Amino acid sequence: MKKRKNHCPELEAKVAFEAIREEMTLAELSKKYGVHPTQIWTWKRAAIENMATASTCRGATAEQVSAADVDKLHSKIG
Repeated sequence: MKKRKNHCPELEAKVAFEAIREEMTLAELSKKYGVHPTQIWTWKRAAIENMATASTCRGATAEQVSAADVDKLHSKIG
């Protein structure tokens, strides 16, 4: 029985980036890097989904309002 391969994150990112660029097919990338095409597709999909979170500003997150602040504001309203 073969041992399961563990790929380093640098390789995953490199292969996913090449898959996103679409200069080579998944089959060609599979032969080049020795990784199954389904795994490349999974890495590509994960990279695309995580691009939105990677490009957001850290200070742009919505602030959490505590329940005490909400009660205080409601008391001011009436």
